[in-house]
Amino acid sequence: MSYLAPAEFVTKMVDAGESKIFMSTRDTLIRAYMAGAILALAAAFAVTVAVQTGVFLIGAILFPVGFCMLYLMGFDLLTGVFVLCPLALLDKRPGVTIGGVLRNWGLVFLGNFGGALTVAFMMAFIFTMGFNTDPGAVGAKIAAVGEARTLGYAQYGVDGWFTIFIRGMLCNWMVSMGVVGAMVSTSVSGKVIAMWMPIMLFFFMGF
Repeated sequence: MSYLAPAEFVTKMVDAGESKIFMSTRDTLIRAYMAGAILALAAAFAVTVAVQTGVFLIGAILFPVGFCMLYLMGFDLLTGVFVLCPLALLDKRPGVTIGGVLRNWGLVFLGNFGGALTVAFMMAFIFTMGFNTDPGAVGAKIAAVGEARTLGYAQYGVDGWFTIFIRGMLCNWMVSMGVVGAMVSTSVSGKVIAMWMPIMLFFFMGF
């Protein structure tokens, strides 16, 4: 699968971070929007499979298809630029500044949020026939997951905040591994396998 050792692809990571920092506002937003939309669709797909089969593991196994799709297409998730852009700053690439890194992070966040919100509206419309019927088992499950990821921690106060923060760290750790995994091979199959493993892990573990 044309495996590359870490020492061989570290420069690729720095180059990727640098290119993202200097990318135009339009291109950054478009790539981030598409990434947010595709990942949201993949999440809906995984939950649908889990609900219909009753086996959450199957949903976790299939969820990474969205992550693989968006990275093979060159789109950007906020977690990905979190790990790549600072590398260009640490490597002291000419013209790379903290302001440039923060600008990229902000634009990618807006794009990801916009893409995910668009898909959320579309899926809600589909599940409820234009907001006229009950969302069904899949729609209810997606809503329950969203509620659990927000209000579910409130009753625990500060401990709840720390819990969700640590879960977020573990999630980002695994997604960052997926981003790096896309660079450990020069073949599509190798990239997909390397990306698949950490994304499946974080999804099934509920991070």
